[in-house]
Amino acid sequence: MKILAFSDVHCDHAACEALAAAANQADLIIGAGDFAQRREGLAETMAILEPFADKAVYVAGNNETPEELRAATSAEVLHGEMTERLGLKIYGLGGAIPELNITAFESFDIPEAEAAPMLAAASGADILICHSPPKGFADVMASRGSMGSVEIRNTIESVQPKLMVFGHVHDCWGERGKIGRTEVANLGPTVNWIEMES
Repeated sequence: MKILAFSDVHCDHAACEALAAAANQADLIIGAGDFAQRREGLAETMAILEPFADKAVYVAGNNETPEELRAATSAEVLHGEMTERLGLKIYGLGGAIPELNITAFESFDIPEAEAAPMLAAASGADILICHSPPKGFADVMASRGSMGSVEIRNTIESVQPKLMVFGHVHDCWGERGKIGRTEVANLGPTVNWIEMES
């Protein structure tokens, strides 16, 4: 199975058009949040991505809420939920974990203590989609240090999904590696191809 995955387009219409051009080659499309920019521009951005919404599974970032994202797209939006596509169980959780406490705009944040029971529902997942990174992997921003989630890391280590994808930390876009048996990737707004067996 060929997966097209991305994150953090932040209203970059040229990036969205490149994703749309590649989408017909994908069996599954994953968007790991931050489609908007500071809670603005979501409708226009999602309109460019809408032609492949039937193949897409998204989570919200901290620049939009799950409710705002669901209102702007016909794609499936997960937030603390599991779905099944092409024989694979996919669990998604959006938002900034841990919270960012940004004052410039109303960031959609989730404290670690609230994320923990939500992530418990990821048991049995083949793919884990979060906006935020796991603690200790592709999670360091030059101006803020480590921004990763302990609870997401714990979930990867206990569930060991085949794949975990995220975004959020722009300084680490494109980094890939493994946590145990799990392939992990900080995506960014470019076309990222991932091959998986269904």
